[in-house]
Amino acid sequence: MQIFGVDIGGSGIKGAPVDLDRGELTEERFKVLTPHPATPDAVADGVRDVVAHFDWTGPVGITFPGVVTGEATIRTAANVDKDWIDTDARALLSGRLGGLPVTVLNDADAAGVAEMQFGAGRDHQGTVILLTFGTGIGSALFIDGTLVPNTELGHLELGGHEAEKRASTKAKDDHELTWEHWARRVTKYLAHLEMLFSPELFIIGGGVSRKSEKFLPLIEDIKAEIVPAQLQNNAGIVGAAMRAAKAS
Repeated sequence: MQIFGVDIGGSGIKGAPVDLDRGELTEERFKVLTPHPATPDAVADGVRDVVAHFDWTGPVGITFPGVVTGEATIRTAANVDKDWIDTDARALLSGRLGGLPVTVLNDADAAGVAEMQFGAGRDHQGTVILLTFGTGIGSALFIDGTLVPNTELGHLELGGHEAEKRASTKAKDDHELTWEHWARRVTKYLAHLEMLFSPELFIIGGGVSRKSEKFLPLIEDIKAEIVPAQLQNNAGIVGAAMRAAKAS
């Protein structure tokens, strides 16, 4: 079974058809830059361009970098335009896609669902936390395989600042941090999460997961197992497609 997944991020909007039996993209993903300002209409245009690239005509799952409640009402918009708040994302995006069936969920929740089904979290019980490091820090919390949605743990305070302002990949790039310096910040963040939730497993996702060998060995004194996301930066696309298939 194939369903289309789109992952809206702070820097890019990417998508592809997904084989839901294997949890893999069936074609090379297509990406457009996230517009700035990332208003609802401008982002919807980007989603339309990604879907149109494949001439897709079926259900579409779409992630959003913020809290998504109810039928797809946006409640927070930390890394996109504030006009998203209280937007009915499903109605907006379905309309822009010519009426195609659309489901919308938090981006890190989508990545987490995919990793728990097809990747690093497969068959893990207990408490598992997936973190996506990118423009911000997304989070997905699972307890015995069940998702606790919209946790947004990247906004926890760390050293007087939001954690994602200190430990995201964007923070690393903006402040030109070495891998060693950035790993120390990530370690402090993980230690804080470990104190709060006592997870058995941390899964590190986002684009930086492709370079896990550069920083994971530098993270010390964390009791939980720490592993890179197996689906890497495609996890959000796969999870979005999974949610759309469940809804269709």
